[in-house]
Amino acid sequence: MMTEHTIREGRTMAIVAYFTFVGLIIAIIMNLDKKNPFTAFHIRQMLGLIILLIFSNLTEAYVNSWLGTIFWVITFVFWLFGLYHAIKSEAKPVPVLGEKFQEWFQNIN
Repeated sequence: MMTEHTIREGRTMAIVAYFTFVGLIIAIIMNLDKKNPFTAFHIRQMLGLIILLIFSNLTEAYVNSWLGTIFWVITFVFWLFGLYHAIKSEAKPVPVLGEKFQEWFQNIN
């Protein structure tokens, strides 16, 4: 369970995690010592979103341009959702895959 103090401490790095791959790396490195669960939650969400982005780009390039674009738009909407909830200090997973991201990347603390 995350306390209000834990969320307040990890909020900035949780938001930074959503700003490109570089922001994700910075958040991971900064969270290595503190191991803030709120930051780790959003790091796992963003890692999943980056994998979705790679999937959408590969789909667009090698399968179908329209399908890849649809996946890209879905990923973008999920990114906005995650960023919005990080700013609001909420640990709410992105729709559909958010719980899976938490499960798949559970070793990221």
